[in-house]
Order: sequence, then C-alpha cells, then structure tokens
Amino acid sequence: MGSRVAADRRTACPPALAARLSPGVAGIACALLALAPAFAAQVPPAALSDVPSAPVEEVLVTGEQPGPGMWRVSDGEHELWILGTLDPLPRRMTWRSREAERVIARSQAVIAPPAVSVSVGFFKGLLALPTLLHARTNRGGRTLRDILPAALYDRWAALKERFLDEDDTVEQLRPSVAAHELYKRAIERSGLVSGDGIWSVVEKLAKTQHVPVTAVTIELTVTDPKGTIRELEQIPADGDVACLGSTIETLETGLEPMRRRADLWARGDVDALRQLPAADQRTTCLDAVMAVPELRTQVLEVRAQLADRWLADVAHALATNQSTLAVLPIAQLLDPDGWVARLRERGYTVDAP
Repeated sequence: MGSRVAADRRTACPPALAARLSPGVAGIACALLALAPAFAAQVPPAALSDVPSAPVEEVLVTGEQPGPGMWRVSDGEHELWILGTLDPLPRRMTWRSREAERVIARSQAVIAPPAVSVSVGFFKGLLALPTLLHARTNRGGRTLRDILPAALYDRWAALKERFLDEDDTVEQLRPSVAAHELYKRAIERSGLVSGDGIWSVVEKLAKTQHVPVTAVTIELTVTDPKGTIRELEQIPADGDVACLGSTIETLETGLEPMRRRADLWARGDVDALRQLPAADQRTTCLDAVMAVPELRTQVLEVRAQLADRWLADVAHALATNQSTLAVLPIAQLLDPDGWVARLRERGYTVDAP
C-alpha cells in the first residue's frame, strides 16, 4: 500500500507541527489554530499540484519511494521498530515501505507520533477572536516596512515577491506571523509538502491489519484563550523580528539543502542524511517565545510530558509485545541526546539501519 504525501488539515496539533515547532510550542501554536481555523487554512490537497514552483536547482524524486530503513530497539526477544519521518517531503512522492508493511503485519501494536491536542470552548473561542486578530497584526497600524531594518525589509520583499505573489495583506502581520506565512508558501512552491502523510499511511495499514494504535497525545485545555493570546503578545519585538530574519535566512540559503534532505529521506539514504545539517528557523523563533516566562513554563512542561509519555509507552510495549512499530520524527533518532538515545541509556539495545 502506498500513498501520495499530503498535508494534514486537523486543528489539533499534528505530529509534524510538533516536530517543526518543538513540543510545547506546538501546543501554544495549536491553541491559536483552534481559536481561528480560518487563519490556519492552507492550500487544499487537490490544489497543491497546481501551485507554480519556483526555479530550483535539483529535481526531486517522484513516484513510489521506500523511505529510510527502521531503527530496531530490543529487549531480549521483544522488539520495537521505529520509522523516522521527515517534514517536509517531496510533494509528488508516493511512500511505500514493504519492510514497514511486514513489521505492522506481525506486530501487536503501533505507537503513533507524539502530538498535542488543544481544546478550546466554542463560545470562548468566538469571544477571543477579536483579541486573536489584534495579536496577529502590528500595533498602531504599522507595517513590516515600518518595523524591519531597511536591509532586512529588502530581503523580505524579494522573498514575498517570489513566494507570496506580492500579497500586501501580509505587510500588516507581526513578523513572526509573516514568517509562518512565508515559510508555508515557500515549501509549497518548492515541490515540497508539509504534513502527516507518512503517519496516515502507517495508521491505515494498522487498521487494515487490525493492529491497535497507541496514541501518544497530551491533552491541553485552554481555559483562558484571551489570556493565552495576551501572553503571546508579550513576545519581545526584537525576538519577533529575529524570527522573521531567521526564516528569511533559511529560505535564502537552506531551501536547497531542505529539498536535498527530503530527497535523501525518500531514497532511504540515512548515512547521507546524517551528514547534511538541517537548516531551519525554529531555534530563533523558539527563543522569542521562551523570553516570556509563562510561555517558557508551558513549553518546558509539555515537552517533558511528551517525552515521559512516549518513553513509558515504549517501555510498556517492549515488556508486553513481541513486536511493535513506532513512528517518530527522524530528528529524535539522529539526535545523540534524543529520546532513542535515552532508550539506549536505559539498557535497551538500539540498532540503526
């Protein structure tokens, strides 16, 4: 079974968003998505292939591709196979891993990617909408031209013309919000797609084989939406600008490496993937969020809860099942201090592909 990679449309926090923004920040971002789904709208799946692509240096893979081999974690005769996912991926690729199909068929459980689900009451969400609209835009009616240093604005304008069709409505957005809009459209126009298409295929295979799926989800209830938005408004202006600046840098210098990483993942070349550093802006954007003490606390708490929950579910699976398959962002597999490294520290045998 194979499936064309497609973007996820849920307002709950998808694993890909958690991977891109880092656990914790994803929950905060998804709170905004839950409050105003209209602003979270992206190009519909059917229209993705119609988005004109910007000139590129390298042709991405198309058709059926196997993706990388899986990591094997074992405890005696019990084993856990981990599929490392990447975001974004080639839009016109169809992922099919016969190895994953065989593992799922003989497994007693499949562990879903970690995710954050945000619950906001309907009427509370409606009441918070005006505050959200205000939080997305610059104060005092200022535009990005008014806020950004001249040299940075010129670079922004060049990328806006390339990826946003000179959409002047983005000029009223806060720099960090404009950064999100720019990054999202740049991905679409570079032959890539962001979302949870790989997990969707795995989940469908598990259901076909009647294999139970273990959700690794932290539930967050936003009791004070306006308060959460006010906290986001406290992000320092210089951090807001730095987030956009880092995003611009990523798109100017890191877009081709990003495409190359997507290509390597599709082909299953893990060794080459290890050698190609990821270029993204999340560290700078996360620093801006972490500058607000209340948000920093939320980020750290949710990050710790996700790690503890995933590790506990894995330990239970290895103690109970002969075979289990898990899906996890490949960054956690390649990180020497990631969650899989912590499994090794706890005495499990970990074999990379």
